[in-house]
Amino acid sequence: MRTLRLFASSQFQIPATTAWYLSDLGEYRGKQELYTRQSPQRLKTLREHALIESSVSSNRIEGVAVEPSRVRDLLASPRPLFRDRDEEEVRGYRDALTWIHRDAAGIPFTEDTIKQLHATARGQIWDAGKYKERDGDIIERYADGGERVRFRTVKAVDTPDAMSRLIADWQTCLDERWAPALVVLAAFNLDFLCIHPFRDGNRRVSRLLWLLQSYQLGYEVGRYISLERWVEQNKDRYYETLEQSSQGWHEGKHDPWPYINYVLSILKSAYHEFAERVGEIKAPRGAKREQVLAGIARLTSISGTRFTIGELEQTSPGVSRDMVRRVLREQQTAGAVECRGRGPAAVWYRKG
Repeated sequence: MRTLRLFASSQFQIPATTAWYLSDLGEYRGKQELYTRQSPQRLKTLREHALIESSVSSNRIEGVAVEPSRVRDLLASPRPLFRDRDEEEVRGYRDALTWIHRDAAGIPFTEDTIKQLHATARGQIWDAGKYKERDGDIIERYADGGERVRFRTVKAVDTPDAMSRLIADWQTCLDERWAPALVVLAAFNLDFLCIHPFRDGNRRVSRLLWLLQSYQLGYEVGRYISLERWVEQNKDRYYETLEQSSQGWHEGKHDPWPYINYVLSILKSAYHEFAERVGEIKAPRGAKREQVLAGIARLTSISGTRFTIGELEQTSPGVSRDMVRRVLREQQTAGAVECRGRGPAAVWYRKG
């Protein structure tokens, strides 16, 4: 669409920052097979945690959350009993992820696929899998009750044609190599968000498409490391770069590089984490302790100060519960954290 068509003329230059990201990601992709030949049990654990983290993080970005104590049962049970709409949407996103993880190579990249991902991720509500029927702009609302139009999306009547052209441009862009494949992926993501084809759930679907396209281009880090978690941890930058790159989009006079670089930076961060967790070199002494400490920092950067042992274990695959408890006791003695409650209901808080 608009961004992809900017590349058709070949009258563009890849910024130095973008070239740097592409070089690093190419190197990571070259090592990908080496990483995936490491400990099968560790990889299995990473896959399980990535699925959970992605399901929870992607919905939490949109204000949809479930009780931590319900997450594992909700996502692991073949036929969970939903307590509310939020739980249904988290499970729906998990089902969409499972489909991509299992069948990515054979999933056709079509409008029907996009609609199916939307229907699954939205829990099959009344307009799931259907393009919007009314115009809907992106509105930013303020605490004092004020609001502003952040972006005017493609009109509902023009959406089917815009989506058809976007899919066609994606394939042509790859076939004719208008730009590096990962740049095309990020540009597609930007155009999809600017079209905003569905009444609701567009950002969740954009992240599912990002994962699917990554797989189909040979970048499989999302199987082991949650891209959605990295987006959630960098949510402010996500909104900032999306707004920067969408200005002038309708006229084809926008600057896509802030958002493109954001997408590439998330992929690079995920690969860096993957390499640290299952890289060629055996983890040095003390690495598991550092992994737990990093998990505490990651959890408290998202939720303020509180976290549970179960949540901390999810951020530290391959680390035993005994080791997690040992690090927590050490930090408690040092006055860095405190525990409130006992047993499974205990909640930990970071101090300071």
